Amino acid sequence: MKILFAFENPLPSTEADAEVFITTAKCIAPLTAQSWLHVPMARGTDARAVGTLASMAAVHAWAPVRPAALRHICCGLGIVWRREFRQADLVYTRNLWVAWMALLFGQRVVFDHYRPWPDQIPPLQFWLYRLIGHPRFLLNICHSEYTRVKYLSLGIPAHKLQCVHNGFEPRRLQPALSLAGAKEQIGIAPGQTTIVYTGRINHKKGLNLVIEAAQRMPEILFVLVGSYGHGPIEQSAKAIPNIRIVPWQSPDGLRRYIFAADALLIPPSLQPLTEFGSTVLPLKIFLYMASGRPIIAGDTPDVREVLKHNHNALLCQPDNVESLVATIASVTEGTALAQRLAETAQTESRDLTWDARAQKIAALITSRLQPPVPVRHGAWNIGQFRNWARQSLRWLVHLVRNHSWVLPPVIEMTAQHTAPTHRE
Repeated sequence: MKILFAFENPLPSTEADAEVFITTAKCIAPLTAQSWLHVPMARGTDARAVGTLASMAAVHAWAPVRPAALRHICCGLGIVWRREFRQADLVYTRNLWVAWMALLFGQRVVFDHYRPWPDQIPPLQFWLYRLIGHPRFLLNICHSEYTRVKYLSLGIPAHKLQCVHNGFEPRRLQPALSLAGAKEQIGIAPGQTTIVYTGRINHKKGLNLVIEAAQRMPEILFVLVGSYGHGPIEQSAKAIPNIRIVPWQSPDGLRRYIFAADALLIPPSLQPLTEFGSTVLPLKIFLYMASGRPIIAGDTPDVREVLKHNHNALLCQPDNVESLVATIASVTEGTALAQRLAETAQTESRDLTWDARAQKIAALITSRLQPPVPVRHGAWNIGQFRNWARQSLRWLVHLVRNHSWVLPPVIEMTAQHTAPTHRE
């Protein structure tokens, strides 16, 4: 099996999408006969260094670094003329344009992305239905069941839609640190209770709710790791003494902050999923689970796929500060509860590494490369076309009114818990 991995953004990058794609590619590469990475590079970039980063040969995409839209277009137009494109058994990409161009020029495609595009941009629905239904479109690897269901609703054959959750790199948590030892390394008193968030600090992550909770719990130190400057969240937290804003960290620095947490926090808000559409099943979940620290998150449809309330985490009602405060109190005051949750999550994380993800994907690709059993997907009926038109009109109105390309989905919440009222 020979795979041409196609990434449309320059490397190296601190973006989560780069981590997911490049790490997955790096872990799949040893399972192939040959692999390449097609990627745009800034002038002066050493292709060998990029290849070392990805653990495979790098193919310089004929594309400018800026502007982004032109870069993406050129990546798709240029890849089909490369020798590696003809040599590969398939193109593995996260870019719909690249996938379409590859199919047009006779190549097979595996698509790997987290976004539920049918929900977020409804006008694409019929095109997605036709694209993924193409005989040479082998697989759509969805990062969540939440996203997979959105594609399934279009009438795409189920065998082409596979949910494979993301993972973590165990070495990022080595060597492990004790709670007290980690706190000492980052300048926090051993007896100070800490709630730690890691990731980008911006208004799209639901952090306003965390700031409000911090104001109600002055005895707890909230450590927010991942600042790039002085944005609205930094400004809001500036006058609150029990919030510490920390700049973006290297993997080793991040490890210290994770181990210094009495509890790790995924902001319990629906905003990243529904309003901004920028996060589905946050990547940090998997690293958090492996850390041996208890996790607090929101009871949202995507998070519930991996985190179960009172089993491997505590899930609180989304966008409800009272529920968040009660949940924080429950996990920080209940030592036995915190230990049980952390141990369960850590045990379950053993099957959620990047290597494990790569093994699953490689097996799926191998099975799809075998002579397939013909499976026909039915034509859209009049009801589906009407629904497509209705959602597309709703999207257009949203675009004009809010200047946002992402249409907020309708979320049906099914609470799995009640607010904590006891201590263990």
